[in-house]
Amino acid sequence: MKKALSLTAKIQERGNRFITEQLALNGAKELVPSHGDILAVLYYNGKSTMKEIAEKIHRTKPTVTVLVDKLEKLGFVKREKSAEDSRITYIVPTAKALGFQPVFENISKELNELLYKNLTDEESEILDNLLEKML
Repeated sequence: MKKALSLTAKIQERGNRFITEQLALNGAKELVPSHGDILAVLYYNGKSTMKEIAEKIHRTKPTVTVLVDKLEKLGFVKREKSAEDSRITYIVPTAKALGFQPVFENISKELNELLYKNLTDEESEILDNLLEKML
């Protein structure tokens, strides 16, 4: 019996529970785990378009729009028109988001330690490669 989908769903559920708890402990209970995908893109790439974010996090543009709208209301991002092409709008991390980055990175680090604690480095790499292949 193949059970990859069931196991990954359980891992995701536990991971999301951990993230939610850590966000609350760090004064950011208004954020949800899916906001982390967007913040990660912005922390890594700086300003990005909705399309770029959607492609990087494997979500639809309407889903990303809803998440970005909430992050904007919470003061974590702002929209900025391109100076070169007014049709392009960038999503930019605010000072609040940048100030939150160390907390974000710490939660990510703790989650990864929890997820990979019983795996060797080689097993971790194999697992990541197999999951990427399935995606």
